[in-house]
Amino acid sequence: MYKPFLQTLLFVSVISQSVQCQSTEKMSFEAYEPASTLVVPEHRLTHAKFPFIDVHNHQWGMSNGSLDGLVADMDKLNMKVMVNLSGGNGNSLQKMSNNVQQQYPGRFIIFANVDFNDVGAADWTEKAVQQLEQDVRNGANGLKVFKNLGFSVKDINGKRVTVDDPRLDAIWEKCGALKIPVLIHTADPEPFWDPLDEHNERWLELETHPDRKRGDNNPAPWETLIEEQHRMFKKHPQTTFIAAHFGWYANNLAKLDSLLTDMPNVVVEFGAVIAELGRQPKAAKAFFTKYQDRILFGKDSWVPGEYATYFRVLETEDEYFPYHKKYHAFWRMYGMGLPDDILKKVYYKNTLRIIPNIDRSLFPSD
Repeated sequence: MYKPFLQTLLFVSVISQSVQCQSTEKMSFEAYEPASTLVVPEHRLTHAKFPFIDVHNHQWGMSNGSLDGLVADMDKLNMKVMVNLSGGNGNSLQKMSNNVQQQYPGRFIIFANVDFNDVGAADWTEKAVQQLEQDVRNGANGLKVFKNLGFSVKDINGKRVTVDDPRLDAIWEKCGALKIPVLIHTADPEPFWDPLDEHNERWLELETHPDRKRGDNNPAPWETLIEEQHRMFKKHPQTTFIAAHFGWYANNLAKLDSLLTDMPNVVVEFGAVIAELGRQPKAAKAFFTKYQDRILFGKDSWVPGEYATYFRVLETEDEYFPYHKKYHAFWRMYGMGLPDDILKKVYYKNTLRIIPNIDRSLFPSD
């Protein structure tokens, strides 16, 4: 008589314990994404207000095949010119240049890359300079230096090649003589070198991408790498350098201000650091106003949907909106609401002045 009742009671008890256990499980930080109850004006932009040039993009497959889809996506964004920083050198660069000229002349600018194999060999520097000259003749309009210089590039004796290694001086000097800019990425965000603990703003990124963690011996302290880059900038005042990612000082605009004052041959682009600018809209707007002639539009990774974040930070005065990658920025952002005259400089005018051979007919004449 009591057996069914006891079985029911036991079943209810098990279910109750299960529900209680589930209710005490903690939600992960990655999963927590609350819907904001804030009611404020929103301007979700899908294309730029003015035609723009993206100076920081990577397209490795442009040597052959159709570019129709890529250009269609560019048109939707109002991107008139894409600067492909991954041009390589030699035959591969020439094939890429030929392909883009045959299909969409004027829509792409290609930067060459240095082959750092065998640095220190007797004739390495001379060959590198000669290759650069040939690449420019074959269509390159700038030089891109990846972060492997300073990180993993070693000479023939197995020693780390520093960013300011004198064996590279002739390359930077040749860029100045050819009047082409050098866009250079050195190091990574400084928190990548900090302890991986609850105080590190980049904890989520390092937790999900552990290969990005660095240290004083992997390969050198952050300050050392950045100082190498700045010595190189100062050593070659006749060469224009584009410091990628705001030189990793988008979170310290006062410091970047002093650096730009000290190095008039340096300009910056904000690829992958728009979240830093979007969380300090007042300071960022003041910086853009002061250095309106030395800031270029850059995005980095080619994900067309992510450009909307950049347009919103630059053009609107929207409040408290999310970034598109939580592991990059878990905070909310605010728009700077830049005036049209500054927007035009950032979107295209500054780049037209700095990078040669861009088709000016694609942009307003004012």
